[in-house]
Parts: sequence; structure tokens; C-alpha cells
Amino acid sequence: MLEIHQFPCLSDNYGYLLHDPESQETVCIDTPDADEYLRQAGRKGWQITQIWNTHWHPDHAGGNAAIQAVTGCRIVAPREETGKIPDIDEAVGQGDIVSIGDWEAHVIDVGGHTSGHIAYHLPGRHVAFVGDAVFALGCGRMFEGTPEQFWDSLLRIRALPSETMLYCAHEYTQANARFALHADPDNEALRAYAAEVDERRAQGQPTVPMKLQRELETNPFLRADVPAIRERWGGNSPPETFAALRSGKDNF
Repeated sequence: MLEIHQFPCLSDNYGYLLHDPESQETVCIDTPDADEYLRQAGRKGWQITQIWNTHWHPDHAGGNAAIQAVTGCRIVAPREETGKIPDIDEAVGQGDIVSIGDWEAHVIDVGGHTSGHIAYHLPGRHVAFVGDAVFALGCGRMFEGTPEQFWDSLLRIRALPSETMLYCAHEYTQANARFALHADPDNEALRAYAAEVDERRAQGQPTVPMKLQRELETNPFLRADVPAIRERWGGNSPPETFAALRSGKDNF
């Protein structure tokens, strides 16, 4: 079985190492903190062979050079961001496939947070690494994309099998839950989720990964086409409602 090692780094990032015991390959999902990634791999006795970047931001690709200098690993990164991520060995986009051993990851275009943001879906393991495209009960800020682009990206995430576990890059869930309750106050499933999040954080436990099915029921950004959300937030189309939600969260 493909192993996933999750660990905190920087102030609120999560680091991920994927390890295939059969091939002995190890992949870094993004590189927010090179020293911590090398330390965690060393503790596991794993040799880093690849980096899979989701987007160019420094807390996602900033450790690439240092890790590559130590390990000689290959760097896989978004094709649309080749000018912002140096020394890419393989540039990928929507529909491409990358591999760790015999395990395949399907590349998904999830642009919006940044224009070229991608996610990696491993259907054989029922997981997706989504970077800052979507969070537990939230989504990334729309720094470079448009509402239409970001909404299309969220539709691609929504289309994944509902049992998929989403591994996002930050522990933002409590703050996201506060806005989600403001955005969708009559959602009983959301209230239960928010209470569980508070309990987990009080115990020092992560709220990531999260199951897509639960996000479909509770995450307001994935529900911009639901009538109750649209009536509350306005807009003549789901992208417009999404834009209103995103602006509301930015100023919450």
C-alpha cells in the first residue's frame, strides 16, 4: 500500500511524503520547508525521488532547490507556471499522468488561487492532493484567477468519487468553519462538522484530510449552485455566487 506521511511545518502548512514500499520511491507533495521534509524522510529511512508541486507560491515550491541539491530528485510542476518554478524536469497539466512506482496520479487543472494551480488525484488510493484550491470548509484566495475559472476548478474536484480523501495544504478549518456557518447558517450537517472541528483542534489533532462527500454537504464554496446559498449570497450564476462568497470570506 502506498504510504502517506503527514506532518506540520511552517506556521500552518502540512507537509506530505508519499512512499511506495515496492519501488522505494518517495514523493514530496510541495516543499514548504526543505529542512523539515529532509528530516522527516530521514527519520522514515526514505529516499526522496520526486517533488510534485501544486503551484508556485513559496510555501509550496520554496524548498525545491534545497531538496533537489541533497537528493537529486526530479521536479514535477504545473505547465502554466514554468516561468515561476525553476529547474522543472516535467511540466504537467490537465489530463496528464505522473507515477510513483506503479501508482498513477491524474493531474487536474484547479486554477483560480493561482492561474496554473494543479491537483494530483490517485484513484487507486482514493486520495487527492489539492494544495490551496480547496480546504476543509473553504477554498484558497483568488489571487490570479477569475470566478469562472475557479468555479470550473471546483466542479472538477466535485466530480471526483465522493469517498476521495482530500489532502489540502493548510490547517485553516476553524476559521473556515466560522465563515461557513455565517454563509450557510441553516445547514445542520455543517453545524455538526464545525463542532467536531473545534473538538479535534482542542485536542491538538489535525482536521485534514477530509472526505469529499462531507465537503459536498457543508463547504459553501462547493455549494455555490445550491438554491439556499444563491438566495442568501446573490448572483445570476454559480460563478457570480462563488465570487460573492469569496469576497465575503476575504472581508469576514
